[in-house]
Amino acid sequence: MQRTTPKGAEVELGVFSLTDIVPGNTGAQPVRDIVDVGVFADQAGLDVLGVGEHHTPRFAVSSPAIVLAAIAAKTSSITLTSAAAVPRVLDVVRLYQDFAQLDLVRIRCARQRARGRQPSAHPGDSDQQRAYLRAGDL
Repeated sequence: MQRTTPKGAEVELGVFSLTDIVPGNTGAQPVRDIVDVGVFADQAGLDVLGVGEHHTPRFAVSSPAIVLAAIAAKTSSITLTSAAAVPRVLDVVRLYQDFAQLDLVRIRCARQRARGRQPSAHPGDSDQQRAYLRAGDL
């Protein structure tokens, strides 16, 4: 549902999550929780839900497209998107294809492009990769 500000600008409301793992909540539970959040957000009338990808022990989701597909199966109107993707650890063609396929199945999947800046999240990164992260946005 599109909303407008007092000045007439359109606004979308949504939720974005990297699915942080809290103490005592490990394994599949954080993933089930974000699916439940997606269902609740859809029922509450929010416009968008973004699930981010991360590859450290602090976060539960390493494959947002899979989790978003589970959310898509249980929701009807919320737009689904990736809140973060890490192309350096993925085949970027496959990443695009996964989200394009989700869009075909769901007809309401948004694709976004951004650039990460957390070299400490990937120990062993080369000096060249760290320089790339410091170089600025695309």
